[in-house]
Amino acid sequence: MNDLAAVSLLGDLDWRLELFVVVTLTLLIRFVSMRFLNGAAKRLEKTANIWDDALLDAAKRPLSWLILVFGLLWAVGLIDDYVDTGFFSTENLAVVRQISLIGLVAWFLIRLIDRAELRIRQTLLSSENSVQSKIDPTTLMALAKLVRLSVIISAALILMPTLGIEVTALLAFGGVGGIAVGFAAQDLLSNFFGGLMIYLDRPFAIGDWIRSPDRDIEGTVESIGWRLTVVRTFDKRPLYIPNSIFNTLALENPSRMLNRRIKETIGLRYQDASKIDDIVMAVRNMLETHEEIDQSQTLMVNLNSYAPSSLDFFIYTFTKTTNWVRYHEIKQDVMIKIINIVHDHGADFAFPTRTINGFPNEFKNS
Repeated sequence: MNDLAAVSLLGDLDWRLELFVVVTLTLLIRFVSMRFLNGAAKRLEKTANIWDDALLDAAKRPLSWLILVFGLLWAVGLIDDYVDTGFFSTENLAVVRQISLIGLVAWFLIRLIDRAELRIRQTLLSSENSVQSKIDPTTLMALAKLVRLSVIISAALILMPTLGIEVTALLAFGGVGGIAVGFAAQDLLSNFFGGLMIYLDRPFAIGDWIRSPDRDIEGTVESIGWRLTVVRTFDKRPLYIPNSIFNTLALENPSRMLNRRIKETIGLRYQDASKIDDIVMAVRNMLETHEEIDQSQTLMVNLNSYAPSSLDFFIYTFTKTTNWVRYHEIKQDVMIKIINIVHDHGADFAFPTRTINGFPNEFKNS
């Protein structure tokens, strides 16, 4: 009797010892793997290649969970060999193992796409990188979303046979129910294809200032999704615009203008008519020698009309800069120089006048 008890106790100790070895070995492998990845990451940070950093960073957490999950399944299978639970059979463990592997691989690929997108965007923002002319952040975001969606769909299609779901039957059901789903999701699909057209046509990109003459839309593009585009208005309010709106919307993109235009009309007194020619020539010379005026664009300074109270000439020219703040600084400088030119020629600016009973009465507009 004592011998039988000793044998039973020894058997219990054997499987518990095996379980202890499996758990210890799992934790040891995980510890060594993480230490190796951390050491490799420190060395690869010094290289200029963005893919090795993204690969290691993306692999850390999925690999850690892969080791833990497979170690746990190994331990559970070991327990089931000695303690017949009926649930943790070889077939069930194989299914869980396949699901875990597919899920972890998909997680790793999505993390890799996220890390690569982030590092490529940082590279594009660097002024020293020449790749910026080949791909823009908006296209990069669209490609990343498409690849992520492809990974998720592929993982789902691979998981279906593992879970006992026939893909052919699902496709047959989709053919029957697709019409109903299509009618129910018309807005969703139109917004999706509207976003696709934005990515293909690229009328604007993230960071662009856009404006619509058709609707009260004006601001800076913050993000472009598959359903919504977020525009930050100039009073800092977010504007959420369904992508389908852009299919029928006339849109202006001031961020892509080549120059900014200065177009002003200046009125001189009729008593300064003899000085008009000299003033116009002086203003034209000033604009032609101004370092902030683009001489390759149209430049016009001409007497334009005989107004009721003034002789009007106009200036029409373009600045080199497209920056809104800098443009107004240049415009102010041009207008101040015109004031000085007019006064230097002994002339002055006109204001509305009216003659009543033969006596002139002058007044200024408020």
